[in-house]
Amino acid sequence: MYGAGAIGGSLGALLSAAGEDVVLIARGEHLQAMRAKGLVLRRPEGESRHRVDAVGTPGAVDWRDGDVVLLAMKAQDTEAALRLLPDGLPVVSVQNGVANEPMMLRHFADVYGVCVMFPTSHLEPGVVVVHSTPTPGILDIGRYPSGVDGRAEAIARAFRKAGFRSEPRPDIMRWKYTKLLMNLGNAVEALCPPSPERQEIVERVREEAREVLWKAKIDFAGEEENRAHRGDTISVRDIAGQPRTGSSSWQSLARGTGSIEADYLNGEIVLLGRLHGVPTKWNENARTLAAKAAREKAAPGSLTTGEWLSSLDLVS
Repeated sequence: MYGAGAIGGSLGALLSAAGEDVVLIARGEHLQAMRAKGLVLRRPEGESRHRVDAVGTPGAVDWRDGDVVLLAMKAQDTEAALRLLPDGLPVVSVQNGVANEPMMLRHFADVYGVCVMFPTSHLEPGVVVVHSTPTPGILDIGRYPSGVDGRAEAIARAFRKAGFRSEPRPDIMRWKYTKLLMNLGNAVEALCPPSPERQEIVERVREEAREVLWKAKIDFAGEEENRAHRGDTISVRDIAGQPRTGSSSWQSLARGTGSIEADYLNGEIVLLGRLHGVPTKWNENARTLAAKAAREKAAPGSLTTGEWLSSLDLVS
């Protein structure tokens, strides 16, 4: 598990608890905490501590035949991470956005995408939080760019053994574009406090993105189909002392990491809009403001919706 933050750490702990042989690749204080005391996993049902092998680089892993790498870092860190992996490994993107799989295919022949619906948090070294119960999340998987094979089916079985709902899907990128639409609100929700005006901005951002995907002839599930697919699987519950505070983008600002994945979420829509001649000022504003907030290490919710909308007038 390469990238052991909110998604990677939580998934790694659950896979290890289910009997899978897991190695976590992490960095900094989080790595030190896991090595010293194990990885603490908090869920609505309670807290558990997992002694999972943790290393700082792929070079510290004792690679064996049959190993699979699950990437769970933010998209802005994917390219550099791929260059540190040995050749010939099967690689799996357990990440938001749709840019990771093309990056991976430049380096590796066997690439898989996972559509991640898995509400988690990571704000404290050595601690990850899973907010959905009893099922932690949905992790459908397929080959990139399309198809299903025996390895995809085996990984789905491992996910199910760890408690997830997981199905092999030959059209996995259709579902990842569907999830991309959902994630386009992350930047706005990280920047602005909750309000009806904020939700209106999020809807405008997503509507603009749908226009772009239609023009680009990229298929995605409609809202009704997506709701039916998710059903009531994801059931988010607060955890004593640690409520579900925000998306991964919100968490990036809260931790002051200095970077945010808006370039690979809203920025994907901006890219497609430029390629297909569709204006994307709502997504460009979301991308630009989120990147600026991350660079300046601004706190979540530090921008009013009025300020957000005023800056929209400056987008060409």
